[in-house]
Amino acid sequence: RHKKNVALITLDTYRIAAVDQLKTYAQILNLPLHVALSPQELVVALEKCAGADVVLIDTAGRSQKDDPRLDQLASFIQAANPHEVHLVLSSTCTQAVLLQTVERFSKVRTDKIIFTKLDEAVNFGVVVNVITRVKKELSYVTTGQEVPHQIEPGRPARIAELVLGGGL
Repeated sequence: RHKKNVALITLDTYRIAAVDQLKTYAQILNLPLHVALSPQELVVALEKCAGADVVLIDTAGRSQKDDPRLDQLASFIQAANPHEVHLVLSSTCTQAVLLQTVERFSKVRTDKIIFTKLDEAVNFGVVVNVITRVKKELSYVTTGQEVPHQIEPGRPARIAELVLGGGL
């Protein structure tokens, strides 16, 4: 939409067919996709993307209780030295779980929050409560599985509309 030169890198080699799924998106959008298995391979992949305006790096989901995987993720982020790091949270979780997740991920650099699965949430107050408590900007929300149509900027007016009973 914005006529930017975009490249994709995935570090998600853990989930079955994760690379294939992103490869499909890359083909549909006509974007280059690189796979990195280590921080060193990530640096090489980033060098290959040097001409891109935007490089999106996809990581594997991590449990907030898995310290070795969080340390590994931190080493990838350190190697990439990105402009922004977005922590993706599910709006279907309880506030306690979400706050614990943000706390545990504090060992990994995170700049902004993305809330997913608003279409599956029981209520939207948890989004406001968590964002207020952790003092991080809400960058995006997802309201369904149709990419890219159901990804929206995390605008305060939109969140207020949802909390007050507006529909998705």
